[in-house]
Amino acid sequence: MMKVLPFTIPASHDKTIMVQTEDMPHFYTHLHRHKEIQLTWIQEGEGTLVAGMNMHLFHAREIYLFGANMPHVFKSDPEYFSGDSTKKIRTVTVFFNPTDKLAALFDLPEMRNVQHFLDAYNCGFKVPPQLFSDVSGRLTGLLNSDGIDQLMQFLQLLKALSDVKGLEPLTVDTFPKSINDNEGMRVASIYNYIIQNYNKDLTLEEVAEQAFMTPHAFCRYFKKHTRYTLVSFLNKVRINEACKQLMSGSHNGIASIAYGCGFNSIANFNRVFKSITGKSPRNYKEQY
Repeated sequence: MMKVLPFTIPASHDKTIMVQTEDMPHFYTHLHRHKEIQLTWIQEGEGTLVAGMNMHLFHAREIYLFGANMPHVFKSDPEYFSGDSTKKIRTVTVFFNPTDKLAALFDLPEMRNVQHFLDAYNCGFKVPPQLFSDVSGRLTGLLNSDGIDQLMQFLQLLKALSDVKGLEPLTVDTFPKSINDNEGMRVASIYNYIIQNYNKDLTLEEVAEQAFMTPHAFCRYFKKHTRYTLVSFLNKVRINEACKQLMSGSHNGIASIAYGCGFNSIANFNRVFKSITGKSPRNYKEQY
């Protein structure tokens, strides 16, 4: 089952920020969180990003920031796990903790704007496409430097990010920092069950049984922790998958997508799709 794992970033005695690369068959598979802020550049790979309780499609040439203690996971598409797959993922990631070794630096008056920016976007964001070239170049500079030169480039990166206005948070419903690990695991196991079975005719009773709750208790619990009803969350998962199929072209028509994603009628699919995306499936396909 998918769990919100408290993840420890390996510390280095001679560094205040961690810069690492990954070159693997697929992404780490568990929903996890850590006290460090994370900035990740997807060089190669695609799938679904789970951020807090929201989902986004992700692709190569995208950069994402995750706030401290924000649950997240890059879920590689299923083909990455097939036995004969030649696909792989490549990333460059920076981890830093403004409350640990960097605390004195972030307390300086000159860092006030950066600190306010990071606080405002603790729910994370995707770096706008027009800034991709600049930010990816700065990440490459960080990767290829060390010592005080790396620290200075890091500060320039923070300044470049904090100058950006009007970013859209990845989620508005992230887990509270105070949630304990057992509670986080319980919520995530429910979440994972829905994601794995979205294309079936899921009932409230069936999902509640997975959580060892009565349907009434489950409804209150799920709404409290996710701010969604089961139906609205299930629809969000289904439409997310439908959008992915529409963009990839790997389908036999809109009707096949609707039924394959768990909807029992084309009319209901079209209505829910438009309520979530603001577009009809056909318009969405034409646009993207």
